[in-house]
This record gives sequence, structure tokens and C-alpha cells, in this order.
Amino acid sequence: MPKMQIKRSVTINAPVDKVYSKLNDFNHWTAWSPWLIMDPKATVTVAEDGKSYEWEGERVGSGNMQVINESDNQFIYYDLTFLTPWKSTAKVRFETISKGASTEVHWLMDSSLPFFMFWMKKMMEAFVGMDYERGLAMLKDYVEDGEVHSKLDFKGASNFAGCKYVGVKTVCTIETVGSSMEQDFGKLMAFMADHQDLIAGNTFSIYHKWDMVKRNVEYTSGVPVKSIPTNLPAGIISGEIPATEVYTLGHTGPYAHLGNAWSTLYNMQRGKAFKVNKKIHPFETYVNMPGEVPDNELVTEVHFPVK
Repeated sequence: MPKMQIKRSVTINAPVDKVYSKLNDFNHWTAWSPWLIMDPKATVTVAEDGKSYEWEGERVGSGNMQVINESDNQFIYYDLTFLTPWKSTAKVRFETISKGASTEVHWLMDSSLPFFMFWMKKMMEAFVGMDYERGLAMLKDYVEDGEVHSKLDFKGASNFAGCKYVGVKTVCTIETVGSSMEQDFGKLMAFMADHQDLIAGNTFSIYHKWDMVKRNVEYTSGVPVKSIPTNLPAGIISGEIPATEVYTLGHTGPYAHLGNAWSTLYNMQRGKAFKVNKKIHPFETYVNMPGEVPDNELVTEVHFPVK
């Protein structure tokens, strides 16, 4: 059985006892779970003492989790059992380390894959690691602010009319995609300052590749235009997104939480909720922009072209 080991960490600006109390009581988990946010119709049953819970949903499958050992403000050990889509078990633990007014949190898992999935080991470690990163980001919100600043709106299928665009194509790491995109849009908007009459809609980003194992991203940041300006400067390209049917998932909240929308759509794709059109890359459009509204009110729509 191929072994899997995952570890992700976050620093939360709250004392360790406050953080710990949210981790050893499953009544709090539904607020920040990186899986339950993808499946709002899932059924969750928490034990009276808050030390175990069961779940069942169309997208998240079914299983249970229980606390098996804990030491106040230091660590919690859990047994995790997946029943569907396949049976497996895992040992999970949280470690909490007091750093004065803040807390360092480590989320770890030791598990294994069914023998026939040995070839997916690195990919599964990357996917689960991303889930842990999303979960810790939401846990940080929940502890610090009392709520998670990430809301999903399942808009469903619609027709995208297509558009011509000018853009900047970039290859970078997952860790630097935020800063890279900020630079790209800065360059684009500086160019479009003299072509305001040509702008034909909300800015967007097309994701050509997202490699979770190598942690590389290839994307194009773009501005839709009525027609392509002449004499494009170096580094700015033109292109077109063809008319297509799309499945759209809206996200409200900071860009740091956009992984919740993308992970949900990939989960739905794997579950055959829709059939993607692989000839057109997925993209996200920005309904409003930083500076126009607070980050918690940023609205982004993620579109998967479908057949």
C-alpha cells in the first residue's frame, strides 16, 4: 500500500487555548472544513460530546472521524475513516504551539492509498496538501474573525458569448501567482489607459496549466476588448475566448480563498456533474476589483467550459 504523508502549517493571531478549543470540538469543524464547503447539502452528525462526527454527501462521500488522544493546548490525535468513494483509513493530528499572542498550528496526516492507485501518490499528496492549505486559511479566519470569508454561489450552466482580448501570459510558481498577476494587470491597465473606449467587460485570467506536484502555473491575464489595438507593446499579446457553454461558480471573499471555488469545480468534474470542454481552458472573471470594495466583498466567477 503506497504511504502518504502530508503536513501543512499556519500562524493564527490568537492565543493557543482559543485555537485549541476550535480543533477538539467537531461542532466548529463545519464552519471551516475545506471539504464541506464544496458540498453544502452534505449531512453532518456530531456526537454530543463533540469528539466525533460522521458525514455523507454527493461530493464528499461518507466517513467518520473521532478524537482518540489529546493534550490541552498541545496536540490532538484523530482516527479518520473513509467509507466512500473508497474505503481507507488515516491517522490525523494537530499540533498547537503557543507563540505568545499567536499560535503556530501544524496539520498532519499519515495514510495510504489502495494498491491500484500507487501511480497517484504524488498527485494525491499534492491535492490533499492543497485541501489542508485551504482549510487552515479558513480556520485562521474562523478563529481570528469568528467567520470564514469565503462564500460559494453555484450559478450553474449558461452561455458565454466569447470575447477578444489583450493580455499578458505568465509562467510562475503557485506561491508567487498573486504577486505575478498583480504586476501583469498593472502592465495591462497602464496600456489600456489610452484605449478605455475599447474595453468590453470585466478583466479575467485564463488558467492554461496548474501543476500541484511541481507547483507551477501558466496563465493569461486579460482585458476583453471590442477590437484589438494596433501596435501592441512587447509582452502584451492578443487572443480570443470562443463562445461556449460554461458552468459557473461564484466566490465572494479574498483571492486567497479562491482555491475553494476551483477545488469544488474540479471535484464536480471528477464526479461527472458536467463534462468539460478540454479545448477551452477554464477562466475566472473579476466582477469587482481590489480598492473598489473591501477584500471580503470581492466577487469572482470561475467558469469551466462544458460540452
